[in-house]
This record gives sequence, C-alpha cells and structure tokens, in this order.
Amino acid sequence: MATESVQEHLKRIDLDGYTIVEDAIEPELLEFIANELARIERERNIKPARNNFEGFKTTHVYNLLVYGKAFEAIPVHPKILPIVEGVLGDGLLISTLSSISIGPGEAAQAIHADDILIPLDKPHRAIVCNTMWALTDFTDENGATRIIPGTHKSDRNPEYGKQYDTIPAVMKRGSVLVWNGSLWHGGGANRTTDQVRVGIAMNYCAGYIRQQENQQLGIPREIAARFSPKLKDMVGYGVYRGLIGHIDKHSPANAILGDPETQRNLFDRT
Repeated sequence: MATESVQEHLKRIDLDGYTIVEDAIEPELLEFIANELARIERERNIKPARNNFEGFKTTHVYNLLVYGKAFEAIPVHPKILPIVEGVLGDGLLISTLSSISIGPGEAAQAIHADDILIPLDKPHRAIVCNTMWALTDFTDENGATRIIPGTHKSDRNPEYGKQYDTIPAVMKRGSVLVWNGSLWHGGGANRTTDQVRVGIAMNYCAGYIRQQENQQLGIPREIAARFSPKLKDMVGYGVYRGLIGHIDKHSPANAILGDPETQRNLFDRT
C-alpha cells in the first residue's frame, strides 16, 4: 500500500479511532478463506456460543492458524499490516485470529473496548489494534460492527450492558475495518431472517503485551516451523526490540524451532 494511503488511514484512526480499507482482500484469497472456513465449521460441527458476550446465535472458530495456509496470509497482508504497524509500532504480535459468524436473530453484542482487561489508566497509547475482514457484506441489518467514533480517547471504559448511541461500520465484502483497541464497539444485531454476517477477527497487540491466544502452545511446532520469518515473529517466536522474549540470549525461533539466528540482541551490542 502506498505510503500516502497508509498515512490517510492512520489519520482517520487517530481522529475517529477506526478506518475502513475498501476492497482490501483479493477476490481469489477471499474465496479461498471463505471456502476453508465453511469447511472447518462443517467438519468440526461448530455450534453457537452460549453466553451473552459471544452470542447465542453466533459461531466462532479460534486459533485459525492451525487450519492451513488459507489463514497464513491474513496477519501479514500488505494492505493491512502497514496500517496496524503504524498504530502499534514495530515488533507487534498476533493476539488472536478467529472467525465470527453472526446468525439471523442474534442480539447486539455489549459495547466494549478490546483493551478493557489491561489495567492501564485511560487514555493511553495504543496497545491493541484489531481488524475485521468482511467475508460477506456488512450491513446495518445483518450485524455490521457498531462503533462510537472518538471513544478511543475516553478516560474510561464503557459500562457493560449499557445502551449507547452507535453507528454501523457498513462495508462491502472484501473490505477490512481497522480500529484502535480502546474504541468502544460491539457486534451488531442481525435482524435478517436468512443472512449470516461472516467476518475474520484478526487482532494484534504491541510486542510487550500478552497475547489473547497463547500462540506458542496453541500452534503445534511443526506448523509454526513452516511459517514465514515474519509470521513466526508475530506469533511470538521473535524477540521484541532485541531483549523481551529471548531464551538464553537466543530468539525462540532459534532455540525452539532451530531457525538460524536472524537478529542481534541487546546482550551482543557494545
């Protein structure tokens, strides 16, 4: 993505807390991901969650990186990753990669902030930046993500279960919503009778923040070993700024996966 375009998206995130990258996903990749997700849901007989946060008519598939190459392109997508890196800085990590399919009749999700569990006073610098990939059209009727622009600068978190005035992040299939993790938002109500709103939640955190999903234990080593160097770093096999996360002065990719050492660390600097 052109530097000017990245900067435009970053300006919108700084001002409003979110941006939408239209037509970000190549049609072939979009079809590949959608077909693979449908296969996984069918073969694993995925059922809706049973709580009022995840939803009673919404299905989730977590830890998608274990399910094949269709999902490996998502975290490092060249039209999205530069924007996220502009928000979080270098050395960011994959926090969680999952699907969210909101079925007909689902109620609206409680408005929340994705960094609500991190005990830091607000407002603070961005430590979480999340994205939603639209595998179907996102409309006001079928459950498009509801957002409250500007709330990423609030000095508090939303009150769970309270009703707020929101706007729908309407976008076409193939688009990606990117937002600061402090932004107040939630999945919308699906008021249709026959549409499933399908999205991929590709969530990131700063390199010094604990990941939502434990990638190192959740992804078998033989799968992680085939990842690109960038993807290995992003799931946690790198060393943040040469120091945080090392194993006896070596990167986890070297110590655990046997990769050649690719980055120097602070111990070796003079």
